[in-house]
Amino acid sequence: MTGAVYVNGAWHDRATASISVYDHGLLYGDGVFEGLRAYDGRIFRLARHVERLYDSAKSINLAIPHTQEEFAALMVEAVGRSGLRDAYLRPVVTRGVGDLGLDSRKCPTATVIIIVDTIAVWSADRYEQGLDVVTAATPVPHREALSPRVKSLNYLAHVMAKLEGSLAGADEVLMLDPAGYVAEGSGQNLFVVRGGRLRTPPVWAGILQGVTRDAVIELAREAGFPAEESPLNRHDVYTADEAFLTGTASELAPIRRYDGRLIGAGRAGPITRDLHARFHALVRAE
Repeated sequence: MTGAVYVNGAWHDRATASISVYDHGLLYGDGVFEGLRAYDGRIFRLARHVERLYDSAKSINLAIPHTQEEFAALMVEAVGRSGLRDAYLRPVVTRGVGDLGLDSRKCPTATVIIIVDTIAVWSADRYEQGLDVVTAATPVPHREALSPRVKSLNYLAHVMAKLEGSLAGADEVLMLDPAGYVAEGSGQNLFVVRGGRLRTPPVWAGILQGVTRDAVIELAREAGFPAEESPLNRHDVYTADEAFLTGTASELAPIRRYDGRLIGAGRAGPITRDLHARFHALVRAE
């Protein structure tokens, strides 16, 4: 079997896995999730991802019926059962089965799902040539409505932003916050490079604190590239020497064009390439 799906204590494949139509994750997007990668059979930064999943669940008062250690062990087992050495993992915890109302008290037990499969966000040539990116009209949700540090199943704003980019013929989008600052991609964090210095929007600006983002900041500083968290506007991206997106599924993906403006030389720049190589060495070694 290639790929594996765990649902509430039972193992399935893609064809047989299912949940109730009364699950509040389906009905209301009431739940949290994570995205992880396994390289050579080992899950990259498993403990950090599990910690973030449990932080998200606590923030929305969702009880996960496993300890963090038990959950981590389930994901390791899922990779083993999948038959995949290089894999993408999607753990999902929903409020569980309830009625057609909003009352979470009607959902006595959370639904726990772990999916192990493969993923390819863009074709291989895009990592060499770079992405064509446009600004989405749909902004990121206001950070006081739901903290962006909660990786929730409420992803419709990001889905709509991605759809806008697809309809415009772009590979990806950048979403703005309510104040007009650049926040993130539809599912990635953003970095720009100018004069050898990296900048990325700060967590307080309404973005998800990405695990890959944090790893890239660590790698940049170790390599001697100054890296800072500071607000960015579109002008900062337009005039960057290099720009790239980071994410578990995306890894490091260069931006060649943004809103019709060529970024730097219009391909992956030297710092982007250097960090990409360092990242792939890290995930195979850590």
